[in-house]
Amino acid sequence: MEPAGRARDRVPRVDPYGFERPEDFDYAAYEEFFSAYLVTLTRRAIKWSKLLKGGGGVQKSRTVKRYIRKGVPLEHRARVWMGVSGAQAQMDQNPGYYQRLLRGEDNGRLEEAVGTDMNRTFPDNVRFRKSADPCLQKTLYNVLVAYGRHNPAVGYCQGMNFIAGYLVLITKSEEESFWLLDALVGRILPDYYSPAMLGLKTDQEVLGELVRTKLPAVAALMDGHGALWTLLVSRWFICLFVDVLPVETVLRIWDCLFNEGSKILFRVALTLIKQHQAFILEAGSVADICERFKEITRGGFVTECHTFMQKIFSEPGSLSMATITRLRDSCRARLLAQG
Repeated sequence: MEPAGRARDRVPRVDPYGFERPEDFDYAAYEEFFSAYLVTLTRRAIKWSKLLKGGGGVQKSRTVKRYIRKGVPLEHRARVWMGVSGAQAQMDQNPGYYQRLLRGEDNGRLEEAVGTDMNRTFPDNVRFRKSADPCLQKTLYNVLVAYGRHNPAVGYCQGMNFIAGYLVLITKSEEESFWLLDALVGRILPDYYSPAMLGLKTDQEVLGELVRTKLPAVAALMDGHGALWTLLVSRWFICLFVDVLPVETVLRIWDCLFNEGSKILFRVALTLIKQHQAFILEAGSVADICERFKEITRGGFVTECHTFMQKIFSEPGSLSMATITRLRDSCRARLLAQG
């Protein structure tokens, strides 16, 4: 293997989305992965271009599902996400609605809450810096304020800034980002961001039940230490793996999330836990379990996004929406009974 310094010279210090690579970034390993992945990307890009030629929207189909699982090229991502999520249809049916929201009445608290989080959103991304031209902070602020006015029951909740930030980076469009955020918060992720966050709490418990069935040794470890799932995975769910997994891997997950819905999040979580089960089971305390759950979101397994995505559809075994719905019903009822 060649010295890491040479790879560092060839791999840009800022990634294609504007994120600076961390100090401890493994340039040599990344270059080795990416040179192979580039071949896959090129092959997929040719297939996607054929599928999408002639313009028009993207409709859900078995072919589209298969293509999406193998990755959507960056240049087509916004169009595909808009099509399969229903965001494009909503935008077409509501011309001028986004602009009307921006001209809407201030409510003070919403604008202040969103504004407070602007400097905390992706400080490691050069496009969100005040010095950037254009600076995406204003774009992100508009999207979040418009969404808070559109859905006052949710308003603004921390975590939404990271999600909307990724949408802005990919679509480069305020209005498309708004309608994709609406698809996620309003339809794909039931009740994750409402003040009580019942949907989020429910899905963390659902993951716990799935682990109990599929990975009983990990469930027994958790029970033995009294470790709570919310302590370990709330960030995975609330940020949809943003700032948890590498950018390219998150985007590959989102490709499937927009098309197949929230059960993809369970597939990802189960795959991470199953792949590192032996490592997790060595934990001797709650603090140790927490540290190991952070560790398993780093390294080659999650960086090599193409192999990782193949694993999420094979490793957890069958996972039907009917199973998820049944578990959600029972977990929600339990949470509500606990008050």
